[in-house]
Amino acid sequence: MARDLCVLLVDDDEVDRMAVRRALRTSELAVDITEATTPKDARDLLQAKSFDCVLLDFRLPEQNGLSLVRQLRQSGVDIPIIVLTGQGDEQIAVDLMKAGASDYMVKTRVSADSLTQLLRNAIRVYRAEQREAAARDALRRTNELLREQNRELERQRQQIQAQNLQLLEAYRIKSEFLATVSHELRTPLNAIMGFSQILVSQSKGKLNDYQQEMVQRIFTNGKNLLNLVNDILDLSRLEAKRLNLSTKPFNLHQLVKMTLAELQPLADEKSLRISVNFDLNDAMVVNDEHRLRQILVNLLSNAIKFTDEGGVELRVNTPDEDRIMMSVTDTGVGIAPDSLPHIFESFRQIDQTLRRHRSGTGLGLAIVHSLVEMMGGTITVDSELGQGSTFYLDLPRQVPDNSSTLAEAQTKLSNPVA
Repeated sequence: MARDLCVLLVDDDEVDRMAVRRALRTSELAVDITEATTPKDARDLLQAKSFDCVLLDFRLPEQNGLSLVRQLRQSGVDIPIIVLTGQGDEQIAVDLMKAGASDYMVKTRVSADSLTQLLRNAIRVYRAEQREAAARDALRRTNELLREQNRELERQRQQIQAQNLQLLEAYRIKSEFLATVSHELRTPLNAIMGFSQILVSQSKGKLNDYQQEMVQRIFTNGKNLLNLVNDILDLSRLEAKRLNLSTKPFNLHQLVKMTLAELQPLADEKSLRISVNFDLNDAMVVNDEHRLRQILVNLLSNAIKFTDEGGVELRVNTPDEDRIMMSVTDTGVGIAPDSLPHIFESFRQIDQTLRRHRSGTGLGLAIVHSLVEMMGGTITVDSELGQGSTFYLDLPRQVPDNSSTLAEAQTKLSNPVA
């Protein structure tokens, strides 16, 4: 149920107040009328009570309606103020509206219908203005909140950018350190392996069986260590974008045969069968022969390492004349589903514990993944725990040489103005 309209009637003339009361009480509006006869009474009532509208006589003792309207607006009274005048002077009406009056009416025209329409219009406009002001205020608060959020996001962005720069610098220093250390380690390792080979050959003197076995162990472990150092060096070069592909035409079938022959002793040690299914009409490809062999060695040796029974199969075919598909399938331990997303990460191994049964640094697949991407290809894996794994390689038949492109990029970086 709607409440009555609270109207403050300010007029020092009893007859005029009576005429307004009669008009309001015979109107369609439910009105609660409070009366004041002086500007002071009006100000006190407006401070003490809430009203919906003020009906204000223009001519009051001590202060006219124009100055009172201006004073009320300056004091924060924002409800509709309708001024009742004794004559229809247009200039007075203009001055009243400029001072903040909502509307005005000549007293001789006061009636139930005219007051009803005047009050409804004034209150409707006032409520619309209030809604608009509330909406503007809400929009202002929202905008301020958004500005503060934007400022916070900008601060976070700058902080993240600074952290990224620090990480990139740390990453660069780490890559350079790995490259330097790997390079420095290769020199004494090559010397150890070279002297070991001389001793094994017995060209400088005979060795007994025990001595031969010890020297062979030195050579074997030196070779394993050199392979690890080479992996670290390759990884640091790949991370620093300093590894180039040297492409040339070669026979892929011959490369596969030589790679399998090299790895056959590893399979024989574990009594594993190793087979190849080569289905290419044209075995000539353009790629980096050394790096493609490195990819195959990593995938096949991994398959052998993680397979205890059964075998390893290499398939080579072509889905179309521009692509080469290769897959390496084993019957080994397989990879758990939660490990699959991480197998191409550096230093990541299926078994991360110190008591793992299979050695390695976890760099092989990371290097393979980076090399395949450099060649413009893709590598994926399908594996089931306890059933084995299959790695799929999709490579272009002809890989462009990127050495000139990298050289141009490095020249631009060193001469940014050119």
